[in-house]
Amino acid sequence: MIQCIKQLKTAFGLAFLWLVCLIYFTQGFRSFVWTAVSYQLKDRLKLSPSASQFVFSVSFFPWSIKPIYGILSDCIPIKGKKRIPYLVISTVMSLVPWLILGINASTRSSIWHLMILLTLQNLGSAMADVLVDAMIAEAVRFEKASFAGDLQSLSWLSMAFGGVCGSLLGGYALTNLEIDIIFLLFSILPAIQLFSCGLVEESSMGGEVLSDFCISSDSHHLNGKVNDLDEDSSLEKKSNVSTRKRKKIQKKSKKTQLTRRKAQTLSPGKGKSLPLLWFLSLKYATYNLCRAFKQPMILRPMAWFFLAHVTVPNLSTVMFYYQTEFLKLEASFLGTVRVIGWLGLMLGTFTYNQYLKKMKLRRILALTHIGLAFLNLFDVILVSRTNVAFGVSDKTLVLCGSALSDAVNQFKFMPFLILSGQLCPPGIEGTLFALFMSINNFGSTVGSFVGAGLASILNISSGSFDNLLLGINIQLFCTFIPVVLLFLIPKEATGIA
Repeated sequence: MIQCIKQLKTAFGLAFLWLVCLIYFTQGFRSFVWTAVSYQLKDRLKLSPSASQFVFSVSFFPWSIKPIYGILSDCIPIKGKKRIPYLVISTVMSLVPWLILGINASTRSSIWHLMILLTLQNLGSAMADVLVDAMIAEAVRFEKASFAGDLQSLSWLSMAFGGVCGSLLGGYALTNLEIDIIFLLFSILPAIQLFSCGLVEESSMGGEVLSDFCISSDSHHLNGKVNDLDEDSSLEKKSNVSTRKRKKIQKKSKKTQLTRRKAQTLSPGKGKSLPLLWFLSLKYATYNLCRAFKQPMILRPMAWFFLAHVTVPNLSTVMFYYQTEFLKLEASFLGTVRVIGWLGLMLGTFTYNQYLKKMKLRRILALTHIGLAFLNLFDVILVSRTNVAFGVSDKTLVLCGSALSDAVNQFKFMPFLILSGQLCPPGIEGTLFALFMSINNFGSTVGSFVGAGLASILNISSGSFDNLLLGINIQLFCTFIPVVLLFLIPKEATGIA
């Protein structure tokens, strides 16, 4: 591992490597401060479980519109630079809300002020996530493609290490520190990140960068079309295909010419103002993105992953209230539970890579949801107090459930990452991949809204958990709905192809 880091340092430079690891570490370490936010909503603002889940759903919405950040940075550079200036802006948006919440007590006491600041903070974090992914992709493409896997692995390890540290220290901090101190302590990381942005040099791309994204993505598309036409014409000569196929080829040729004209329109020629070039770049980038996403091979699998979140109500906030108020579990123990969850996530990743990646994708996803339904029985046992009758402690059940659920969920997330990467057409990989991740995040957000609505309908509130068992049983039943929708996944797809 140390040798690998030395090689990456030589290939990309210490400043770049430090910035990438710091951003991913901060993303994982967010559990340190968001645990405090959960207790702020529950204990200080006295919000019901459904209201708390609503606040979290709204606050995390910026993670659902990640392609916008990618398109903006690709098409509208600041002083000829596409990444570092936007990374500085996003870091400031991540830093300022925590400083305000730590210094100003009135903002922590107002649900609307708190929600606005948390949303702004997530906007900065989501934008930084998109930008660092783009920086990694560009560095690997232009510098050392052979180090792509090593750089991604180091990024993942940084985030996992940050998650473990944040979860462990978060529980301790809640027990021994005031919440305003926790907010201020966490702001140290974005402050270091802001300083680190100045250590990384990014070359100015000049005026041509305004339409590079759109023209490059279009050139890849044109090349693909030309190749298709060449193949079709050769097949025509060999097998004497029908006139209808010739007409189809001619139609493709017309589309290619039309697309080429659009690309020429975006070239930064004389007489075109800067705002006009920005507008054309944004317009054409959006057009390319929508055109690619409309393909059934892309649309259908992404629809399944979205519906897999939407159709299953998320009751995690309700369970947090139940564990802290009814079961009286301490903050330090819940921090340990999150650490176990991170370890379970890493175990799930290892298990998938070793044993599941060559299995048919439909089978992997079906078994995953059956496993999640089985793990829901842990919550049924916990809420019904059946575990007490058999002498199993609440802490043991919560720890086992957390580790196993994060591991099994990874069996669904890993195919999503692999399938997303394979479905991205050349030229717009970064933005389309960000769109895929946004669909996943937006589905999770909608699932949280559905969970908040279910909790409200069942009158589950702080101190009143009489209908929680019914809610968990509804969640268990809904876990099987995505299995019925697996026809949306390509039949022959496996976990790696």
